[in-house]
Amino acid sequence: MTTSENQLRRKIIKTASALQSTGLTHGTSGNVSVRHKDGLLITPSGIAYADLSIEKLVFMDLSGGYYGDYLPSSEWRMHLDIYRRYPDAQAVVHCHSPRATALSTHNKGIPAFHYMVAVAGGDEIKCADYATFGTKALSEAMIAALGDRRACLLAHHGQITYGPSLEKAFGLAGEVEALADQYLSALVLGEPAPLSPTEMKEILRKFKSYGKQLDALEDDDAGAFEMPERRD
Repeated sequence: MTTSENQLRRKIIKTASALQSTGLTHGTSGNVSVRHKDGLLITPSGIAYADLSIEKLVFMDLSGGYYGDYLPSSEWRMHLDIYRRYPDAQAVVHCHSPRATALSTHNKGIPAFHYMVAVAGGDEIKCADYATFGTKALSEAMIAALGDRRACLLAHHGQITYGPSLEKAFGLAGEVEALADQYLSALVLGEPAPLSPTEMKEILRKFKSYGKQLDALEDDDAGAFEMPERRD
């Protein structure tokens, strides 16, 4: 095991542990993976996060074979299919966060009630149709719900996100949970009015340059935000 792989495995364990410490999951539920070489590294099945070690993480190839003495997470198929389907996916986080899971039990996704829904890359966060955990049917339903977005809910189950890094995938899971919490709160007064498709299209355009340094902004993105005057 190289030093870089050792560090990567430690980051997976840190992220998996953070799912529990931040309340995004509990017990042994949820799983974390990263793209690695010609496959992926994923948390093992049925092992408490406190008992994880770098040797217990499982390497899988993109054909679905695994190596070593530990079984991969029972949800390995969802992770594998995301890496197969989305070349930009470098990390996947699946969790049973309380508010997103509560919404999913009503087969509800998160509509454009708030502009931050665009953080997942679309004008809504869909809920995948129900299928038994760990099955091909669930993975297919997940891919259909994701579409060109980076997150979706899983009916009667939880949520899943992916991103260009572990930090981004984990952060997105937190954003999805926060949005689910806000949406459930808004539903107390009735279904909130959604933002228009035109507005969400503009929000998505702005999100493409969100967080970039001024020097990195392309000319046609320069008007995406109202910039303060620069003083030397």
